[in-house]
Amino acid sequence: MTVESTPRVVEAAGSSSLASRGLGGVVTMAGSGLSNQVGAAVGSLAFPVLGPVGVVAVRQYVAAVVLLAVGRPRPLSFTWGQWWPVLLLAGVFGTMNLSLYSAIDRIGLGLAVTLEFLGPLTVALAATRNRVDAGCAVIAAAGVVTLMRPRPSADYVGMGLALLAAACWASYILLNRAVGRRLPGAQGAATAAGVSALMFLPVGLVVVARHPPTLAAVGCAVAAGVLSSAVPYLADLFTLRRVPAQTFGLFMSVNPVLAALVGLIGLGQGLAWTEWAGIGAVVAANGLSMTARRGG
Repeated sequence: MTVESTPRVVEAAGSSSLASRGLGGVVTMAGSGLSNQVGAAVGSLAFPVLGPVGVVAVRQYVAAVVLLAVGRPRPLSFTWGQWWPVLLLAGVFGTMNLSLYSAIDRIGLGLAVTLEFLGPLTVALAATRNRVDAGCAVIAAAGVVTLMRPRPSADYVGMGLALLAAACWASYILLNRAVGRRLPGAQGAATAAGVSALMFLPVGLVVVARHPPTLAAVGCAVAAGVLSSAVPYLADLFTLRRVPAQTFGLFMSVNPVLAALVGLIGLGQGLAWTEWAGIGAVVAANGLSMTARRGG
């Protein structure tokens, strides 16, 4: 091997390593998204026994255990300037999950997740002001109008709950940024998860007292917590070390499609072609917006 060829070999090896890491990141993102939606579907199987509130309570407990183990926060050392965004994040975290699961109970997994996805999409579109983002906003709005158009079977309470989840998700993103600036690592998110779990502790006790749970229902709720909280969180930590944040955001746009497919295959929640078109519009708006940013 000549000296001149050595840099080419090193460059080729480096490119192969980057490609391998990128592929691993894509596989992890796909697994994370599928796990999240399957978890929501499994959790919905416990609704007849525990209701959405009971399932969310169990999910909050599981999320707290995982995040506290990973983040290892030291809340006694927090100042008030660090505590107040953590407390807001805890309230938003619980409200987001409760409103989403209540929406799933009323309008199905695919539509609920699609409407919830408007939260991060709105945050992304609001970050820049150009013609592409304006067009993306119009596309997303058309999708929402299609999904929420007046019809006899429309459940506007369920849609409203999904939009509340969207607003909470947008707030969750902004509060996470504020918490991240004030606290190192995952301490803020872990503490927020712990506080949220404490808030749901009396809720869980009331649910158990009024509706004695079955082993199957508790198993479904715990599975929802693991699949929709623990697995995605750990997978996202792995992924963000291997792929750019914009690629991560672009891939997140497939979640409404995954939710619709899981709802169709796992729960028998079929959608009309107009609803698929609405989901496609929301997904396309996010994908176009993220692609334009990456190209710029």
